[in-house]
Amino acid sequence: MLKRSILALSLAASPILADPPAVQNATVERNGNLWTFEVTLSHGDTGWDHYADAWRVVDMDGNELGLRNLAHPHVTEQPFTRTLSGVAVPEGLSEVGIQARDTLTGWSPDITIVKIR
Repeated sequence: MLKRSILALSLAASPILADPPAVQNATVERNGNLWTFEVTLSHGDTGWDHYADAWRVVDMDGNELGLRNLAHPHVTEQPFTRTLSGVAVPEGLSEVGIQARDTLTGWSPDITIVKIR
C-alpha cells in the first residue's frame, strides 16, 4: 500500500502532467519580404524551474521559420505578449503555425494556425 501511495504522489508531481503553454492570440504583419509576429501566451509559470521559455513559427511541415526565446519566468504577468521580427516566410505559404515551449515539458503538441496572406 505504501509503495502505491509513493508512486501516486510522484506521478502527481510529474512534469509530464503539467499543462503546456497556450497561445492565446497571434497577429502577423508583413514588412517588405519579412514578417513580424506578435504572440500572447499563457502558462502556469511557477519560477525558474518551470516557465514558458520560447515560442516559434513553423510551416505546415513543422519546419522552424523563426524562434523567440523567453529569458525569464512570467509568474505575475499572465498572459503576456512578445514580438518576433524579421521572419522570412517562403512565398506561397498562406498560413503558419505558432508553437510554444516550457522548461519542463518541451514543445507543446498544440500548434495555433495563423493565416498570413
